[in-house]
Amino acid sequence: MMIKIPQQTMQQFETLLRKEKIPSDKYNPFKKWLRYYLDFCHKYKHHPQDSESLPDFINKLRDKKQSQLLQKQAFDSIIIYYKMFNIYPDWSKKEKHGEINEKIVSYSQNKPVNTGRWDSVYNQLSNEIKVRHYSPKTFKAYSTWAKKFQRFVKSKPLEELSSEDVKQFLTYLAVEQNISASAQNQAFNGLLFFFRNILKKEFGKIDGVVRAKRKPYIPVVLSRNEIDLIIGKLRYPYNLIVKLLYGCGLRLSECMNIRINNLNFDNCILTIHDGKGKKDRTLPLPEILLPDLKKQVNSVKKLHLRDIEADYSGVFMFNAIERKYKNAGKEFHWQWLFPAKELTFVAEKEEYRRSHLHNRHVQKAIKSAVKRSQLTKRATAHTFRHSFASHLLAANYDIRTIQELLGHSDIRTTMIYTHTVQSRTIKESRSPLDF
Repeated sequence: MMIKIPQQTMQQFETLLRKEKIPSDKYNPFKKWLRYYLDFCHKYKHHPQDSESLPDFINKLRDKKQSQLLQKQAFDSIIIYYKMFNIYPDWSKKEKHGEINEKIVSYSQNKPVNTGRWDSVYNQLSNEIKVRHYSPKTFKAYSTWAKKFQRFVKSKPLEELSSEDVKQFLTYLAVEQNISASAQNQAFNGLLFFFRNILKKEFGKIDGVVRAKRKPYIPVVLSRNEIDLIIGKLRYPYNLIVKLLYGCGLRLSECMNIRINNLNFDNCILTIHDGKGKKDRTLPLPEILLPDLKKQVNSVKKLHLRDIEADYSGVFMFNAIERKYKNAGKEFHWQWLFPAKELTFVAEKEEYRRSHLHNRHVQKAIKSAVKRSQLTKRATAHTFRHSFASHLLAANYDIRTIQELLGHSDIRTTMIYTHTVQSRTIKESRSPLDF
């Protein structure tokens, strides 16, 4: 389902339509484009008041074969929406907007957009990501850096791109944008993938790039009392989610992607499929959570029966299962442990599907609970994973065991938690024969 727009926003928008002397018979189409735009921003994580998201929205309409006239109407609608927030994009500054300026000028003149071969780049990038079974988040990150790189080089022809352009871009990110070391490394990896798999070119040597310095990071760890205090401030189902985050050391995305068939109550085991790096692992379920988890499963069962009666098309599935077993999404064991509150309408197939609870809802609930707990520490959903590892280490669990539970590929990643607990190293020199 599309997101709901507050009535006050629609009233303000209609007032502006009258002020801009838009014919009254165009009010509904203009409101429709505003809803589509806000839904687009919500779906693709754009800020609705960031004018640079407008070209992406118009491109999406063009991909859906919308006519130039309707694209122009959508563009005019969003420009009026921006005026509600005193946003007046200066599309005349080519040195600032580069390729975006060309798109907007084209639309303002009601002419077809022409961005050269760059148009096909993002479809190719999507295909290359899917072939390698990388996560959607990887595609989002790599395509974002490709778009920023495109703006930086002002849509320079692809065949003219070189490692020198990459060098200048990375230096620009570090010096002028002052981005973090991890973000700069992600940009480097994204452009490396872009050059090798889309442009079919090698980077060569990238010497002389100003690199953002990576600072040593020691994660925030909560005490058990602080964790219990936060959980006490949370309502259902967020309190159960946080208990799983801490009790099993899960990443938030891993927790949200749990399906009913991942739970093995007989052996008290939770199986995580396709975690970070597409790795699977098993974890012991906290025995104290078994009654709550069984209650949650029964709640999902009731919701599932209502969905079946409403003739929904099932939960969202991964492609391989969807192709092989077309009705798998309607089977109970594939249902999400933490389903979304509302069904999602899939416009392409004209059907309703059930997604899992959105990460942002959990993050917002945790942020509110932390604030109300008046802690002196900054805590997020990932803090509970840090606390899980640190508390096990403090209880003298083997570091290799903790590595397996967290799903880390490299022991060096897990070793960071040795800085979060008090050292218990015995420094007295003695022979083991004397123990």
